[in-house]
Amino acid sequence: MNLGPEKDFQFPTLNLPPINPAMKMEDGKVYIFDSLRKKKLILTPEEWVRQHWINFLIAHKGYPKGLFALEKGMKYNKLSKRTDLVVFDRDGMPFLLIECKAPEVQINEKTLAQAMSYNKEIKSPNIVLSNGLRHICFGYNKTKNTYEQLNDLPIIP
Repeated sequence: MNLGPEKDFQFPTLNLPPINPAMKMEDGKVYIFDSLRKKKLILTPEEWVRQHWINFLIAHKGYPKGLFALEKGMKYNKLSKRTDLVVFDRDGMPFLLIECKAPEVQINEKTLAQAMSYNKEIKSPNIVLSNGLRHICFGYNKTKNTYEQLNDLPIIP
């Protein structure tokens, strides 16, 4: 971490494998380098969680980098919205939607409702809700026509 002496900056340890991203302080703001988008981003608590998920999925679960879309824009109820992270399958279809929240934000029905509203447009068969400390994964059950909680992340076919 290249933050310089200006601040003793610390984001919380998350319940995901640790990362060692390139970070730096500029004009009083902390930036993190996003290896997928190839640019530096202002480091927010939500971005800290998203970067951990990106690392986890690629380095620990074998998800290919080329299947990721970050902050995918869409319209919902005539409003512009952005998903946090979408992973596509090898046929280019949405496979996993991840809704990232800051560690202090509770994962609850409101979080699920937000992700489900995005998923009306995305139509992903798998959804993860995470604040970096708590993660809940759902998969679509075609037989029951409902989403059910999963014990583990799905594997990309």
